[in-house]
Amino acid sequence: MKRDFMKLLAGGLSAAMLLAGCSGAAGSTAGGSSSEGGASADTGDTVKIGLNFELTGEVSSYGTAERNGAQLAIDEFNAKEDKPFTVEGVEIDSKGDPAESTTAAIKLIDEDQVAAIVGPATSAPSISTYQAASDKQTPVVSPSATQVDAMLNNGEPYEYAWRVCFEDSYQGAAMAIYAYETLGDKNAAIINETSDYGQGLAKTFKEKFESLGGKVVAQEQYNAKDTDFASILTKIKEKKFDVLYIAGYYGEAGLIIKQARESGIDCNIVGADGFESEKLAELAGKENLNKVWYTTCYTTVNASDELKSFIDDYTAKYDQAPNMFSALAYDATNLVLDQLAATGKTGAELNEAIKKADFSGLTGSFTFDEKTHTPKKTVLVVNQEDGVQTEVDEVEVK
Repeated sequence: MKRDFMKLLAGGLSAAMLLAGCSGAAGSTAGGSSSEGGASADTGDTVKIGLNFELTGEVSSYGTAERNGAQLAIDEFNAKEDKPFTVEGVEIDSKGDPAESTTAAIKLIDEDQVAAIVGPATSAPSISTYQAASDKQTPVVSPSATQVDAMLNNGEPYEYAWRVCFEDSYQGAAMAIYAYETLGDKNAAIINETSDYGQGLAKTFKEKFESLGGKVVAQEQYNAKDTDFASILTKIKEKKFDVLYIAGYYGEAGLIIKQARESGIDCNIVGADGFESEKLAELAGKENLNKVWYTTCYTTVNASDELKSFIDDYTAKYDQAPNMFSALAYDATNLVLDQLAATGKTGAELNEAIKKADFSGLTGSFTFDEKTHTPKKTVLVVNQEDGVQTEVDEVEVK
């Protein structure tokens, strides 16, 4: 059932006001007719956006950073003098659990009457919300659900689900290209988490690396929350390799890097966006984060004025620097806010506007691939020197 935009307004509007249309912003379009569940929102009215993030649990570092980035985007929108309405972020903790995430999404839509949902940060909790969001015609935008084919249901995209990040197959292939062509590595070992995230990254890295002429000489797996990787590292040390690809999240990756370096493995280490956390350096030790690279869509190296402003504002508000997840959620939220402001619509018309958006944000400019609901954007590879990024390269996957 389609929800009318007026149901999202906290103050209540008169029938005459509801007949007025909201003028579109330059360069933005939305599908559908104005009679289909659209209404204007005057200054002082409130539109709600759901913030469904992992605020507790194993990946709370990601969820908290994304909640902060999303809320900053909302605060900046509300600070505009010409805003067409006021936005309220309705925060809920998905706890990193798919079932909790689905329950949270349904509550946000049915009880809180949100216009759209941003989050969660990780793939499984995000994917779990897509069917409900599509059934209830409420767009959900995932900042960092990178799992391969995450947006697809039996080969077709969930109609109301979108993401602003590239998928794992893309970044896995990008790192394989970088390791082989830029770093000059020809023999690789892989250590991956047994999750869909870890296996998807490992699979595409291996396929691309070997297609270029490289050889994967060893591959081992671990489970989330493992802390002792001695047996895995002992097995791969028997092989000759010049690069180690770790496909997993910072919690285990930091410990693997630390234990690898302490065991005498001094080769190049590469990874994916799961490395992105200030806790990576805490777990690995800054002295062990040399000759380490990972794929991302965000870096402070050669920062633009827009990015510097974001960093300053975020740091002032939260007393800590933002990271990739903060920036992705900031972009995801601004994508929604831009289309809400341009169309004044929810439901199918807001979703159509998101579908056709030509967006430029902190993590890149993009349009959506309509077959996958995934953006077309460049992969960045950043290095680590004593835990600090000093260089960045762009990688194009063909």
